[in-house]
Amino acid sequence: MRDEISFEKSFERLDEILQKMNEGKVSLDNSLKLFEEANFLIKTCNKKLNLAEQKIETLIKDRNSNLEMDNDHKKPKTQDFEHSKDGIMDR
Repeated sequence: MRDEISFEKSFERLDEILQKMNEGKVSLDNSLKLFEEANFLIKTCNKKLNLAEQKIETLIKDRNSNLEMDNDHKKPKTQDFEHSKDGIMDR
């Protein structure tokens, strides 16, 4: 369920966590919880950025480094990317 949080919300929450931890007033237990949450948010943001980058690359070039257009020649073609568990992309 936490995977569905937007990039912007994740980034905002990371900033909040950083501010709390930099204040030095957080207990050790709370610090560990915040660290775990931050780690999850960093992974989520990184995943979203990687997917966005891959979609942009697909828009920009095909195998001949040319922009491919859809059948109506109105929009660039896009392709969804899926990640396997080992981190290697499947198309």
